[in-house]
Amino acid sequence: MENKYYPLGNIEKNGIVRIIRIVFGVVCIAIAAFWLVFNIRSLKADATLWITIIFLWAFGLYQIWAGFGKANRFIEFGSNYIRLRKNAFFAPRVMNVAEIEKIELFPMNLVFFLKTGKRIMLRFGATYQDLNEKIKDDLLIFVELNKIPFEIVEEKI
Repeated sequence: MENKYYPLGNIEKNGIVRIIRIVFGVVCIAIAAFWLVFNIRSLKADATLWITIIFLWAFGLYQIWAGFGKANRFIEFGSNYIRLRKNAFFAPRVMNVAEIEKIELFPMNLVFFLKTGKRIMLRFGATYQDLNEKIKDDLLIFVELNKIPFEIVEEKI
């Protein structure tokens, strides 16, 4: 099986959008730095202003991080592994075939049961239904090739 890579969410590949994100992040950090300098000089510093400075600084860092393409969420199917990045801030999780005990496939999420007893859940979004179906189809191919037990669970309302 060849490697299949699927983004989980909206991925901007447009260079102009990425540059705008980076510039916006730098502007947010600059405004936070200006307010920090202004706040140190002021005798009436309240908690709201400090929270605003911290938020602007953190949001600016995230925008720069995302502008460089480091915050992309994805799932990748290899020949004997699944790489999953559910969160923009953490490193991708690599699950080898030997680690996976079974997989449950729900209409809007996946649950990976590992042999260590840990469960990893991936929730699908409602926006990209066609991409969700492609991920499910490739997961079924991956499971059949590697002989991993799986269960398709239909949720009833």
